[in-house]
Amino acid sequence: MTSPLKLAQSVEQTQQIAEFFTQSEGKWRSQRRYYSLPEGETKEMVSIITIRFLKQGCDELQKLAQMHGLTDLDSLTCGAEVSWDSADSETGRKESKGLTLFGALGNILYRDRGFATTKPVTAEYHFPNPKTLCLRTEYNGSVFEEELKFVGSKYRTRQSIISRAGEQLMIGQYLEKRIGSVNG
Repeated sequence: MTSPLKLAQSVEQTQQIAEFFTQSEGKWRSQRRYYSLPEGETKEMVSIITIRFLKQGCDELQKLAQMHGLTDLDSLTCGAEVSWDSADSETGRKESKGLTLFGALGNILYRDRGFATTKPVTAEYHFPNPKTLCLRTEYNGSVFEEELKFVGSKYRTRQSIISRAGEQLMIGQYLEKRIGSVNG
């Protein structure tokens, strides 16, 4: 039997992740810099990111649940569809374009792909405060730690740290500015 405290924490987490995804919905311009460690080489990118909130039971979340082998295809409580179109800041050369899905269940985010793999992955998440989402994903011997933080309603900061065997390999720092709604 689930304790009342665990049930309350689960409900609170579900509400927090739904609110975070809802606040994230829209179009964003992301400026980011990657630092390769230990050399310190940098690469600067700019992306247009579109985030769409996904409600429990929608086709995308059912497909994601199926990819992860979840028996209840309606179990993911909410999620987000994130698409991006990225270019090198210096050369303007197109770097990547794609789409990924996130779905929440408890303190786990189910994803259709990872940062460095096209295979489905999961991430543990928590909220140190209502405006900050922290993720930890592990696969292929690497650890991906990410923090996304709202700065008011028009800006977000992100930081990603990629490690392998306890050694940090890359740090990504991002400033994201809201530039529109999903429909506009």
